[in-house]
Amino acid sequence: MSQDEPQEQKQQPAFNAPTVILVSIAVLIAVHLYRIYLLDDDGNYQFLINYAFFPIRFDEAALAGLEDVFSHGSLGAYVSFISYSFLHGDWLHLTVNGFWMLVFGSALARRFGVWRFLLLSVGGSVAGALLHLASHWGSSVPMVGASAAVAAHMACAARFAFVPYGPLGRPRSKHAGAYFLPALSIVGMMRNFHVVSFLGIWFAINLLFGLGSTVIDGETIIAWEAHIGGLVAGLLLFPLLDPVERNQ
Repeated sequence: MSQDEPQEQKQQPAFNAPTVILVSIAVLIAVHLYRIYLLDDDGNYQFLINYAFFPIRFDEAALAGLEDVFSHGSLGAYVSFISYSFLHGDWLHLTVNGFWMLVFGSALARRFGVWRFLLLSVGGSVAGALLHLASHWGSSVPMVGASAAVAAHMACAARFAFVPYGPLGRPRSKHAGAYFLPALSIVGMMRNFHVVSFLGIWFAINLLFGLGSTVIDGETIIAWEAHIGGLVAGLLLFPLLDPVERNQ
């Protein structure tokens, strides 16, 4: 990405969702439509086997007798660190992830530009899968959903969106420049009532509606480790990717 991209985004209307967000949500919807309406049960099962995240793929001992279903350490296994985030358990799961991506991902995409945003999204997905793998080693239950990536978006957006005159701050600014204000430190973020409230609401909605990331016989349960992994990745990657100069 060129150094000029963040400057170009300042001139875009603040209320329009960036193209990368609209395309990302459209891809998530297209994948879900494909699975639900164009694949039969066997095809959907194989699709999940190929692209959902299965911790068992990395445990050679647990794979004994299942080599015809899973392949240990294959290329597909490593691709699933990212591909699982394009799949969702049901429409509610997809809708809520899409909503939070629209809110927080839009703010982040305006600040980061396309390539930084995509890199952060990949980092959140991979971190979520890694923490899930570490805590569910050998599990044959598949994990799906963009929740880890969305958690990374939220962690990053929380660093700047809630500052005074930020896009979600108090007072709030609708000017495009609100997305380029100096970011809060992690300590400052945790002391900001609005940041803590929004993160708490997000976790509460996941808990209340069971908007999880693992699928068992068509039902979803919450993969908290993936959410936490995404949040941590966002906090750690933000200063490395943020194009806005920080106050000394």
